[in-house]
Amino acid sequence: MTLKIGVIYGGRSAEREVSLRSGEAVYQALLAAGYSNVVKIDAKENLVEQLKTNNIDLAFLALHGKYGEDGTIQGLLEMLDIPYTGSGVLASAMAISKITSKKIFLLEGIPTPSFTVVTRREVNKHGLAAASARVLQEVGVPAVVKANTQGSTIGITFVHSADKMSEAITSALNYDQDVLIEEFITGMEVTASVLGNEDPVALPLIEITSAKGIYDYEAKYTPGMSDHIIPPRLPEEVQRKIESLAVKAYMALGCRGLGRVDFMVTESAIYALEINTLPGMTATSLFPDAARYAGIEFPQLVDRLVKLALER
Repeated sequence: MTLKIGVIYGGRSAEREVSLRSGEAVYQALLAAGYSNVVKIDAKENLVEQLKTNNIDLAFLALHGKYGEDGTIQGLLEMLDIPYTGSGVLASAMAISKITSKKIFLLEGIPTPSFTVVTRREVNKHGLAAASARVLQEVGVPAVVKANTQGSTIGITFVHSADKMSEAITSALNYDQDVLIEEFITGMEVTASVLGNEDPVALPLIEITSAKGIYDYEAKYTPGMSDHIIPPRLPEEVQRKIESLAVKAYMALGCRGLGRVDFMVTESAIYALEINTLPGMTATSLFPDAARYAGIEFPQLVDRLVKLALER
């Protein structure tokens, strides 16, 4: 029997445009890998009807953000008894929350920048000024203000002066009910891609540099706006430590299939920032770059992910 694969992409999150690009790239790679029965399914609307109509044997998830990376579609696919790529319901729900991930990092002894949290409820009850004052006392500036469940640097503001904190929190609350405010760490940005189920392995690390100095949405998805340096310009023992921490974080959250853990590295410390359970699969994305450096071309990578999904 020919395996029928549905590439689920698009969706309704703020990261829809990135997902459309990931999905198209995955679709072409699956065809190149020899899968002849592949369909594209946009999760924006009528998803259940599309899944039933297409009668797929496996879902390849190329979604990002809300409803795709948060355990929602994973739960739906579980109920429909359709195997799917990537992590399960619980790991997805925990990992998409930057706040929950950081709490788990701390429990597991994985260093992460100091932080505090502001909720919409706190702002409504005590006021924005009081919330901002608390944040400035607990974290100070410079700081990074992040919408809790957004990816692709959406809803993130770098705050360098105290008078900008309230504005940054308000901006993040436009995207989420909870806001993470994190100590700003000056250092090298390094990402570790992890591949596997029960015995995951870290792919070659990537050092990220940006023409703007900040790896934001534009830098991520505009060719020429950032560089991926493989391997990073770090001592071997530091690279091995980062790889070990990445696998530890991946397993602590119960991830499967694939994931990417982002780090900031200073001269004296390594800090885990967050974990992405459905990393980008576009032409400029980090995960395919790491795999390619390890000798795994994109069609081979998607084939590996299909096989990992069928191991469930």
